[in-house]
Amino acid sequence: MANYMIGDVQGCDEALGRLLETIDFSPSRDTLYLLGDLVNRGPQSLAVLRRLMALEGASHSLLGNHDLHLLATAHGVRKPHRSDTVADILSAPDRSALLDWLRQRPMALYAHGWLMVHAGVLPQWDLNQTLALAGELESVLRSPDWVDFLKDMYGNQPDFWSNSLRGAERLRVIVNTLTRLRFCSAQGVMEFEAKDNADTAPPGFMPWFDVPGRRTSGVPVAFGHWSTLGAVQRENVLPLDTGCVWGGCLTAARMGKAPGRFELLSVRCAQARKPGKN
Repeated sequence: MANYMIGDVQGCDEALGRLLETIDFSPSRDTLYLLGDLVNRGPQSLAVLRRLMALEGASHSLLGNHDLHLLATAHGVRKPHRSDTVADILSAPDRSALLDWLRQRPMALYAHGWLMVHAGVLPQWDLNQTLALAGELESVLRSPDWVDFLKDMYGNQPDFWSNSLRGAERLRVIVNTLTRLRFCSAQGVMEFEAKDNADTAPPGFMPWFDVPGRRTSGVPVAFGHWSTLGAVQRENVLPLDTGCVWGGCLTAARMGKAPGRFELLSVRCAQARKPGKN
């Protein structure tokens, strides 16, 4: 029995299939945890969703910003981007079932000693608060009024957390943290423009995992989203977006017996797109 965390697939189903062969994955024996951005930019988003939906029980997938964009596009909240590659999902005969399955995915997970998020965690949040706030967002996405949330989801403000936040502003900070965060200030103010590696932080900002006193520093955290991050060596920090859709690799981390221990396994991705926004 083995447990694996997998970084951003982004519609690269062929690479996902080869990775599962490489790790000798068996749905009757093993468990997958995918860290969000299942779809978009790659050529086989429909195949990815169908594969993971069929593995229900043996796989657990987080929602990433591209997955939320698909939901918003499908319900007329956002117009498709020129670089989107989700038309096959939107025209599929099982579209409704796939989209309903997708919106039921969690925003954060804690399993086998690992906190898993798509993008990041604000320095003020500890493990329990992170999971509780993710749960608030999950409840909204699973409610009858979930499309109303999508209409209020977009925007960069507020750019910091306060326990006094309510309504759409509270949910926007939660979703931006969990699906978009890369850099923030020591006080937890988020910055959304910079997308390069950890050494290119704008003045006054730093990678979210380098904030002194971060309240999840004692918890192993795995995340995706940041394909340009490059290699980082930090205790309890595991980035797993290795740029598959940009011609890099798709990477799985096999969890060790002790929390924070892991073994990396990767396959090269044949799909290569020009670098762009994540």
